[in-house]
Amino acid sequence: MLFRQAIAIALFPAAALGAQGVPMQSMEHSPIPAISSSATAEAKYTPDRATVSIAVQTKAQTAEAAATDNARKQNAVLASLRALGMTNEQLSTTGYSVSPEYRYPQNEAPVLTGYAVTNTILADVHDIKQVGKVLDTALSSGSNLISSLDFYASNTDAARNKALADAVAKARAQADIAARAAGGARPPPRKPRSMLGSKPSR
Repeated sequence: MLFRQAIAIALFPAAALGAQGVPMQSMEHSPIPAISSSATAEAKYTPDRATVSIAVQTKAQTAEAAATDNARKQNAVLASLRALGMTNEQLSTTGYSVSPEYRYPQNEAPVLTGYAVTNTILADVHDIKQVGKVLDTALSSGSNLISSLDFYASNTDAARNKALADAVAKARAQADIAARAAGGARPPPRKPRSMLGSKPSR
């Protein structure tokens, strides 16, 4: 599975316009005309990791009973995931809720029927080939709700750098075309001011 990354940049300045025939002193004290250009580039990268939201939901007549049952099942899920080689750093609790449940008889007041407890952990899978096994293990050991599965890449620097370089090249090319169409040209690089007209000291 492939993902894409887009980078947008702005190039300032891109080219100088109408600089011919202007004395050097005037150019030093007047702003140089510039062209602003932007571009977008894409780079593809292959995900090598995944995060899975694994939840255990339990129900009972009392909140205490629901919480106790939930803790037992969630501990079994965590133990089974650790048995796959996952570390504590890869397993983190992301949500815990206790909510009452009601029955709504017609034309009568709601009747409390019990409580639902939901405990959600996030599993950070470092080997993408293990995703299927992680899901099967969690469901078989007590989890009854998988709320999300997201793939990502552990390192996107190479793709980002390529997209950025391509965007800069496109923006520069567009600026050059605009400058030539407007009758200007890219000025030659100027030497630092300290080197102009300097004489060697004795």
